[in-house]
Amino acid sequence: MSAPDQPLSDEPWPSIMALAEAVRAGRSSARAETERAIARIVRLNPGLNAIIDFDPADALARADAVDRRVQAGEELPLAGVPVTIKDNIWVKNRRISQGSRLFKDFVAPEDAVAVERLEAAGAVILGISNTPEFAAKGQTTNLLYGATRHPLNPALTPGGSSGGAVASVAGGLVPLALGTDAGGSSRRPPAHTGLVGFKPSFGAIPYGPGFEEPFFGISCPCPITRTVAEAALAFEVMAGPDARDPHSAYVEAGEPVDITTLTIAYTPKWGLDVPVEPEVAANFEAAIDTLRRAGLTLVARDPVWPAGVAETGLNPIQQSGLAALYGEAWRQAPDQIDPDLGAQISAGFDYAGHDVGRALLLSEQVALAAARFFRDNRFDAAIGPTTPCAAWPIDKLGPDTIAGVKVGPRGHAVFTPLFNHARQPAISVPSGTDAGGLPLGLQIVAPRLKDRQLLAIAAAVEALL
Repeated sequence: MSAPDQPLSDEPWPSIMALAEAVRAGRSSARAETERAIARIVRLNPGLNAIIDFDPADALARADAVDRRVQAGEELPLAGVPVTIKDNIWVKNRRISQGSRLFKDFVAPEDAVAVERLEAAGAVILGISNTPEFAAKGQTTNLLYGATRHPLNPALTPGGSSGGAVASVAGGLVPLALGTDAGGSSRRPPAHTGLVGFKPSFGAIPYGPGFEEPFFGISCPCPITRTVAEAALAFEVMAGPDARDPHSAYVEAGEPVDITTLTIAYTPKWGLDVPVEPEVAANFEAAIDTLRRAGLTLVARDPVWPAGVAETGLNPIQQSGLAALYGEAWRQAPDQIDPDLGAQISAGFDYAGHDVGRALLLSEQVALAAARFFRDNRFDAAIGPTTPCAAWPIDKLGPDTIAGVKVGPRGHAVFTPLFNHARQPAISVPSGTDAGGLPLGLQIVAPRLKDRQLLAIAAAVEALL
């Protein structure tokens, strides 16, 4: 399916660096940029359903506060940059629902650390972006707000669970979004919409305060942008430990990277026996050829994963977590919860304790295998496709087939969850389109806590491609 002849927005946003500089220098203002975003949201969001909670008066009040800080001499790295926040991340005094009827009236009592730091840097919250219920499926639709549509084709989904976040950026509503990623939620949707999605090392950006996670210990706040440089700036603003998150950690200091001195593994299927669309495979091989011609040292090598690593082997953790958190509410009023989530909760009740224990052990084995892959081979990074397919029809959990092979509802998601379990940084960068004009992406991964090195590598790959 092809893209429309005209883009949704009249003109692209400047980079968030240029926008913030213009505000700091007085050539623009946070209010002016916020008014521009408001006008775009009013005009474009009805066709996308990217933003599900939008208060122009609140946004303008936040913008005016930023302008006062700039006038007082504060050097704000994100001065006046409009941003959307995913509907599972707390924003103080705003309704945050996790896309669930169970939380339709919930008002966050405090900011998540990532939100607090974005605002401290001068970003202006424009609205709350849509997510599937409990951010727990790969297609963005829910009973409370409905479906988010792909900015290039409204018949398609942008993926999930950060579908509203990517639609708000790819659709031109705002230049920056904050999503989350517990299995690829902020890498696959960016790949499907031509954006950059960066999942940092677990703990690099503090998580919460916020909702309890059904799949604890792997989810990360993630910047979603149009370029790697923008993602790097947003990361620097949000990164660093905080006492409210005992898992938060420092990442290694960044240094200039000569990508031609590094050794990078390339892996067409990330060591998995799964179908990949021929156009995705061809796009990946073309990218590798380009990088090789540029002088990069690329070694064909697949990670070796523990037996049973297919995501179904890890499903008991999320599904039992959902059952623990929301099972009683589902039993009492199943019609209040998305049937897709109800099926996960039902499965969660069926697992025995040893099933969950086995899945937790498998998660640990995945982390050890990923660390060993980089350590034993002395790889600085690894690169492969972000997804095995492009975006699919909006009414389906996932494509029915990939490369002519029947797949389950998570067949589109196979390449990303492993690196959540590994707690390693991973980024998706655009790599072109398929024959129908739908975007594709490359996933680049680095060892844990080497986030800044990964961002430098990704910027070099982005420039070469």
